[in-house]
Amino acid sequence: MTASTSSLTLIGAGLAGVEAAFWLARRGHTLTLVEQKPFRRSPAHQSDLPAELVCSNSLRSDEPTTGIGLLHEELRRLDSLVMRCADAHAVPAGSALAVDRQAFSQAVATALEALPELVWRREEATKLPEGLCIVATGPLTSEAFSQALSPLLGDKLYFYDAIAPVVAADSIDMDVAFRQGRFQKGDDYLNLPLDKEDYLRFVHALRTAQKVQPHAFEELRFFEACLPIEAMAERGEETLAFGPLKPVGLRCPRTGRRPYAVVQLRQEDKAGSAYNLVGFQTRLSFPEQKRVFGSLPGLHKARWLRLGQIHRNTFMDAPRLLGADLSLLAKPEVFFAGQITGVEGYVESAASGLLTAMAVEARLLGRAFVPPPEETALGALYGHLRGHNSPPGKSFQPSHINFGLFPPLPAKLGKRDKKAAIVARARACFQTWLESSQEKI
Repeated sequence: MTASTSSLTLIGAGLAGVEAAFWLARRGHTLTLVEQKPFRRSPAHQSDLPAELVCSNSLRSDEPTTGIGLLHEELRRLDSLVMRCADAHAVPAGSALAVDRQAFSQAVATALEALPELVWRREEATKLPEGLCIVATGPLTSEAFSQALSPLLGDKLYFYDAIAPVVAADSIDMDVAFRQGRFQKGDDYLNLPLDKEDYLRFVHALRTAQKVQPHAFEELRFFEACLPIEAMAERGEETLAFGPLKPVGLRCPRTGRRPYAVVQLRQEDKAGSAYNLVGFQTRLSFPEQKRVFGSLPGLHKARWLRLGQIHRNTFMDAPRLLGADLSLLAKPEVFFAGQITGVEGYVESAASGLLTAMAVEARLLGRAFVPPPEETALGALYGHLRGHNSPPGKSFQPSHINFGLFPPLPAKLGKRDKKAAIVARARACFQTWLESSQEKI
């Protein structure tokens, strides 16, 4: 393919940005990638590398019978950079795909730096450039660039997100912890068993601990799929026991019984030197995190490598503001990708970046953008951004990929058969789309 001579700029080297950049550069299009790190970071970022995983190190389930697992599969078939690097730097996590954060981001950086069509510009974007542009600045878009976008986006929407803490492996009491996956599926997780007294004490501590508060003019709104653990505790005494601390499928080898509740820890790096507290995203103050989480059995001598924190995520009303090719209706030379558009999750962000890259390439080559059918995972995500699944009268809200975004099946089926039918239909539709697009993809 002949390299494009059009001016093309991509702003942001997060998961959506790197996926879009990789797709376009590998297909011969020259572009400039503007990234504010290392000169400026958001409060939630810690690394200077691209594709930084801010919250968890998990890309969620890799089972194709789930919406996210099906999305993994489709991205792999398109040779996604994010999936390629995730697979190469996976760490044990049962049926989930979790990665060594540092190794993953370094692999992404190495792959991008090897592309001669890609020029890096390390600076903060404060205004839109001339020519075609992809904005992939994510939910933590800088204040200066947000102000530049405001006249185009109007009232932006937002929710609060939270990060879980990470503990040093050698500070976990292995006389308390036991290694086991749910339902005896491997031994990729460490588990801290809690009896009823331990559990109730922990719930009380969460409810009464000091929390970081938003600004007085901001309403505290959380994304339902990523609630802080203390917010879940406030919903009811047993909420955590049926949520992230559920003991289902686990049996303590020292007692032979299922614990009342379990804290699960997932490996953070290939060396196994650090563990993430699964489901423990939090807005507790730093001193309170050390006190409350350090009171859990097995964590009395915990050495915290990273503490949890809260941050505000901004997104746009994509169905109202973006056209069919994901360009801005008010300024069609500007495209958007990633979490700022209203997709939620690492893989969803990468998928959004890939879809936008396809749309930009179609524009560059003077042809119509043909998205994947909505029966596929990629197409369902595209349909979400187009507002095809928004209930009448309801405002647009961010979403993970899930089977609720897919078109309904023509016949009623049981839960297991329904999932299998959705997956079979998605695979067939994806293959047909891929074959019809072979000369283009």
